[in-house]
Amino acid sequence: MRKTGHKRWFMLSLVTLGTILCYLTRNTISAAAPTLQSDLHITTQQYSYIIATFSACYTIAQPIAGYLLDTLGTKVGYTIFGLMWGVFCIGASFATGWKGLAMFRGLGGFAESAMIPAGLKSVTEWFPDTERSVAVGYFNVGSSIGAVIAPPLVAWAIYIRDWRLAFIIVGIFSVLWAAGWYFTYNRPSKTKSLSKEEYLYITGGQPEKPKVEKVRIGHLLKQRKFWGIALPRFLAEPAWGTFNAWIPLFMVHTYGFNLKDIAMFAWIPMLFADFGCIIGGYLPGMFQKIFGVNIVVSRKLVVTLGAALMILPGMVGLFGSPMVAIALLCVGGFAHQSLSGALITLSSDMFDSNEVATANGFTGMAAWTASTMFALVVGALADTVGFSPLFAVLSVFDIIGAIVLWVLLKSPEEPKLVTQEDN
Repeated sequence: MRKTGHKRWFMLSLVTLGTILCYLTRNTISAAAPTLQSDLHITTQQYSYIIATFSACYTIAQPIAGYLLDTLGTKVGYTIFGLMWGVFCIGASFATGWKGLAMFRGLGGFAESAMIPAGLKSVTEWFPDTERSVAVGYFNVGSSIGAVIAPPLVAWAIYIRDWRLAFIIVGIFSVLWAAGWYFTYNRPSKTKSLSKEEYLYITGGQPEKPKVEKVRIGHLLKQRKFWGIALPRFLAEPAWGTFNAWIPLFMVHTYGFNLKDIAMFAWIPMLFADFGCIIGGYLPGMFQKIFGVNIVVSRKLVVTLGAALMILPGMVGLFGSPMVAIALLCVGGFAHQSLSGALITLSSDMFDSNEVATANGFTGMAAWTASTMFALVVGALADTVGFSPLFAVLSVFDIIGAIVLWVLLKSPEEPKLVTQEDN
């Protein structure tokens, strides 16, 4: 096998670590939710307002974050957002009621909105087309790792002190990561330690696309390919928002879990989500070899497979065993992260590198609009109709999203690759 160096994988590890901390920040509140309800006298509906505030700010900020990342660059832009979400996470530890938590989680949502656009932009800068879905899978695995760490971390913090300690720890580590990112990350062309061979390997496998001097947002939003990605993300994201924010409360309300049970079991679906990120990253290449399809069609097939598997967590209400429920949620975590990685990567396939973060920001805005609305629905209905019908609805959304993807998103002509001779 030809040796090309490993600097690109080091840069990807920095992205993944940022994703872990970002999602650890996000999932700390869901893991602490049962304790917060008791200590701060927060109702289920008030908790949904906290989650919806985060989601709404995340939604609004997605295109802003994408545009700033395209304007300021990945290095400076992601540093600023990383510092902000760390500070706001620490701020949440000072909240004395649901309104204070909602305010700090809303500010955190604004800052955390840069995570996916920045990660995708970094992958676009550092990886050839053939490795891009694998790279996205690995940085996206950080979202699930953060969710895996959160329940035991919160339980430990509550045991030795209180839930506030968890927010302080995560916030401090996020600030330290942002500083490390600034002093370490650069584009390949500005990285002195990158070997010539690896540089040629990266640039030689990247499509030659027309240069875009300035992102034209109006033109971007008129394109069919934008909506071909945005609408499926709109339909898919409520599932991930529900998994991240509501699984601990679902297990408490439906199966009578306590803090120890949450620490032991609530992270397991997120472990399988990790597997979905990694395996889902390799599936497009497998489908290309098996079916002889192009890269865009292979990603559509991954989304379709994930949507089909999402039927199983939709059946969680048919079973009374908490272990069966955990198993079905494990399938859901795997399925969603597989299809989510494919949808995110499609932006890098369809848009120029100078506009990919902006495009991803707007598709993310569509996704989190749906997640915000569904969080309010869960808060309004969970105590009356229960969680099970809501999981069934999420399965239907994913199936519809896969259909929309096939109808709207057409494969572009194969781009010309930049060869080493061209360089």
